[in-house]
This record gives sequence, structure tokens and C-alpha cells, in this order.
Amino acid sequence: MARVIFDEERCKGCELCTTVCPKGIVVMARQRMNSKGYHPATVIDMDKCIGCASCARICPDVVIEVER
Repeated sequence: MARVIFDEERCKGCELCTTVCPKGIVVMARQRMNSKGYHPATVIDMDKCIGCASCARICPDVVIEVER
């Protein structure tokens, strides 16, 4: 099973990662903000992650790590 880890404090909330996830499980955490005032990205159902790392590749700030 794959696991996605976000460095939420470095996330700028650009939402690019949400546009490339083939399973549609990467979303913005609208209920919380990081210390910079951005809603960070998060995964809503880790069990559905296929470990493709599309989210990590598109992230301009390298805040996403995918473990397989």
C-alpha cells in the first residue's frame, strides 16, 4: 500500500496536486490552515492511493513524498 506524506507547513495551497491525482483523493484541507495561512493538501482515503506519485512530481515546492 502506498502512503502520501505532505509537509503541510510548506504547502502554499496551489492545488496543482489535486488536479493530477487519478483517484481524486488529494484535496485541500479546508478545515485547517498552516502557519502561513494556507489550506494544505491532504489525502482523503489513503487506501485508494496507487502510489503513482503524480502529486509529488507536479508540486512546485516539493512538499509531497510518496512511499510505496
